[in-house]
Amino acid sequence: MGGLKLAGVGKQYRRGAPWVLRGADLDVPAGALVRIEGANGSGKSTLLKLVGGIEPPSRGRIELTGRRAYVPERFPPALPFDAGDYLRRLGRIHGLDARTAAARADEWLDRFGIADRAGTPLSRLSKGTCQKVAVAQALLAEADVLLLDEAWTGLDQDSRALLDQAAADRAAAGGTVLFVDHDLHRLAGLTTAAYRVQDGALTPAQPAAPVDPDRPPVRIRVAAPELPDRLPGDPKRAEPAPDGTVLLRVAAEHSDALLRRLLAADAHIVEVRGEDA
Repeated sequence: MGGLKLAGVGKQYRRGAPWVLRGADLDVPAGALVRIEGANGSGKSTLLKLVGGIEPPSRGRIELTGRRAYVPERFPPALPFDAGDYLRRLGRIHGLDARTAAARADEWLDRFGIADRAGTPLSRLSKGTCQKVAVAQALLAEADVLLLDEAWTGLDQDSRALLDQAAADRAAAGGTVLFVDHDLHRLAGLTTAAYRVQDGALTPAQPAAPVDPDRPPVRIRVAAPELPDRLPGDPKRAEPAPDGTVLLRVAAEHSDALLRRLLAADAHIVEVRGEDA
């Protein structure tokens, strides 16, 4: 499940045009959560389209197995479907049987809080609701390779947190996730690698700097039957206390994302405090 490899991949959109990508090499294992960054127009979207099979490479080869799912930077709402029908159709295209496609369409409409829009034509949905539908069509596939191109743009805070969780869960399940986002701290602490597209080249990138390196770590005491395996910030976990609670210690810049993830997992937050408190 998951994993992909690029070998000498190049892309130009017509003969004689500049190379958007040239000689790109990438070897990403299953379970990876990879950030792709770069300036506007640098070729980030082109890279995701190549991996997603939307565009063919001009040179080189791309190797991957399993299903791919892609959230484009711009979702075309002028399609002759309502939201529910569109998701069911995309589920079938992703290889799901009709019953599973329908069930997952209903599930994601509900999780994004737009179940009441299932019968609304895409052309009549707000931009934010259209973006939820665009994200839902990729998540319902439970694909081996998930590609997110600025997928958080236009989403409300709760939906962004839901997408954070879904991306992390997909990687934890053995999928491979490549994402582009303008927020340099998106999925911080969970990202396994980062690459930068610049002047047609794809090179390893340095991790984003902490928001405030002088802030002390945060301690979070939590009660839950079971904690998710992968948590934002990769917190240190103490042995369970006699009352069953677990103390987590995480860098301050990851504490908000960690709290959102814990709450989404129905954990009970007992205490939150700075380490020097």
